[in-house]
Amino acid sequence: MLQKLWNAFKPPPPAEPPLPDPDTELALGALLVRVAMSDRNYRVEEISLIDRILARMFQHDPIEAAKIRATCERLHAAAPDTTTFAALIRETTSLDDRLAALDALWEVVLADGSQDDAELEILEEARLAMGLSQADSDAARARVTDIQGD
Repeated sequence: MLQKLWNAFKPPPPAEPPLPDPDTELALGALLVRVAMSDRNYRVEEISLIDRILARMFQHDPIEAAKIRATCERLHAAAPDTTTFAALIRETTSLDDRLAALDALWEVVLADGSQDDAELEILEEARLAMGLSQADSDAARARVTDIQGD
């Protein structure tokens, strides 16, 4: 009884701001988060990699990139499916930008040194929805592997 009375006088927890409508940047960020979380091991290395990718691709400073990634985490949690984000990227970007997005997805898949089936499944769904070929994916993987090997 005392607990109910106490709770009645506590201010309600602050409401989270509403999620923005995804644009290309948020869609890619949510896909990167989805891939990183798919193996149920969302590591600090993957989080910082996503921040660096967002900063590099969309010209953000580290703090802004981290804020965007946090929004992408919320979008990922609320989003219906992978193809929605990937289709938005396909419809709003050039082929070069879609290929760069595929490279970024491969960076996250390969970040921890292993490939989880769930990560690969999400990457494949995204590749198809972005209208990219298997050859595009193989080339992206090779580019990322070469860069990581250096």
